[in-house]
Amino acid sequence: MLDRILRVDHAGEYGANRIYAGQMAVLGRSSIGPQIQEMWDQEKEHLKKFNEILAENRVRPTALLPLWNIAGFVLGASTALLGKEGAMACTVAVEESISEHYNSQIRALMEKDPERYTELLQVIKEFRDDEMEHHDTGLEHDAEKVPGYWLLKNAIQLGCKVAISVSQRV
Repeated sequence: MLDRILRVDHAGEYGANRIYAGQMAVLGRSSIGPQIQEMWDQEKEHLKKFNEILAENRVRPTALLPLWNIAGFVLGASTALLGKEGAMACTVAVEESISEHYNSQIRALMEKDPERYTELLQVIKEFRDDEMEHHDTGLEHDAEKVPGYWLLKNAIQLGCKVAISVSQRV
């Protein structure tokens, strides 16, 4: 169970970094650029921590990192091409998916052995709270105003669910 949790969380933080890289490539010099950069900086710290945790636990990352590298950047850049609202819609969709995923992991670890996983639970809770903050930032910056918001959001979340499922195993 631990291997799967660490592998997928690392993959998720890696993907989030690539999404924000794509958004910054398109919107970095715009008025929303500093906000995207701030969220990206937090994601960089999340990835750094999961890199450390993977090494400490001798868990290999997903073999799909090259795919998530490209897919994340393309998702970030393509939604940013829709403007600030598109980028923020992507942020809302992804961060909501990740927050829900982190919540399910917290429940599983609490049921399994909360004392054994105290440190990991603390990390996941902290990162979940950061992801929810990013989600709320997206809403505050007009995510819901992009044309086709609900379709875009649901399509991205479907992709997140597939990525989560596959990254746990491969």
